[in-house]
Amino acid sequence: MQRARLVLILFAASPIAFAVQDCELNGEYVNPANGHTTAGRTGVMKCRDRDTGELARERELRAGKFVGLERFYNRDGKLEREHRINERGNRDGLAREFFPDGRVAREETYRNGRTFGIGRNWHPNGALKRIVVRGDDGREIAEAEFNDRGQLQDLRCADRPVMGLYVDDKALCGHGARKPVVSELYSDKGEVRGRVAHLAGQMTLSESLWDNGKLRDQREIGEGNQVERRFSREGVKRHETRWATTGQSRTKELEQEFHESGNLVRERHWQAGELASEKTWYLNGRMKADYRYARRDGRRSVCDVSEFHDNGEMAGTGTYLMSYGYPDRPVGTVRGFDRDGRLRKEVEYDPKGRLKRERELDEKGVVLRDDAVFEDGSRKAFAAEAPR
Repeated sequence: MQRARLVLILFAASPIAFAVQDCELNGEYVNPANGHTTAGRTGVMKCRDRDTGELARERELRAGKFVGLERFYNRDGKLEREHRINERGNRDGLAREFFPDGRVAREETYRNGRTFGIGRNWHPNGALKRIVVRGDDGREIAEAEFNDRGQLQDLRCADRPVMGLYVDDKALCGHGARKPVVSELYSDKGEVRGRVAHLAGQMTLSESLWDNGKLRDQREIGEGNQVERRFSREGVKRHETRWATTGQSRTKELEQEFHESGNLVRERHWQAGELASEKTWYLNGRMKADYRYARRDGRRSVCDVSEFHDNGEMAGTGTYLMSYGYPDRPVGTVRGFDRDGRLRKEVEYDPKGRLKRERELDEKGVVLRDDAVFEDGSRKAFAAEAPR
């Protein structure tokens, strides 16, 4: 029989390398790309690199179908990976990858093309690197990762111990504990980079650290609530968000921002998923602005605004219609005050936000200007009157 050749193109760094493989089955050459050469046959097809003669691939044939064990070898003829194929052409059963020295680097189990159960990875030194547990639907339900020193790097728990004899997730995940179990998380270099806490498999705390050991991020999870915080490299809290949680969904309730000095500079509250109020502060701790959001007429969103000078005196008040989430058009009366809290300007708008009247007053409350404003922009002076 004329020798059939299987040419596999291996993509590598430029220039592209070509490797020619010769395959045989039961001592006879076959071409897996030509079904006539394998039709109805049973055995193990072996393909070798023509240049080196090293074994490159093995595939099991059953009555002409590639079913069963498949193995792949590197250029030196050492086993790289293996898995099994079912009659549908999908992976089924144990699949493994190997280090050059022959030790297992990774193993997982397939069921008709989908991974399930326990999968594991190892470091080159033989230490466990990662264990993941998947449900029958293939979704991950638990995971633990370790550095090559055996120190925990990441942990995700299930509602029950599922990692078997490989990892004591009963202890790590707080199953049967009375209070949350805290676990430190390490970097590749063995430095503490964070910590997590679990109770009955539920995470109650997650923290990450800056490289100087200061707290970077923090998440606290309670019954029906969750708090997230961010910190500067100096350990100063810069941001905090509070959520109300129901199952997998959550609704924001509070958001705070802090200056690098630690002073609160902004705070926002939500009710039923809608922004309800927003406050800002000067660095001296005095109120800068107070925004109150509401619905009126059952449909229009408005914002009542109060602004202040840095000495604490009122600077301005007014009501604004909302547009794209921001106060936009003023309606009703908008007032401006000087640093001593005296009314200095008063502007009136109609319900559609059109300017109707402008008044200016001096520091003694005497009206300096009082104009009616019309749609075309023209004005007409009102008679002077005492400030309202």
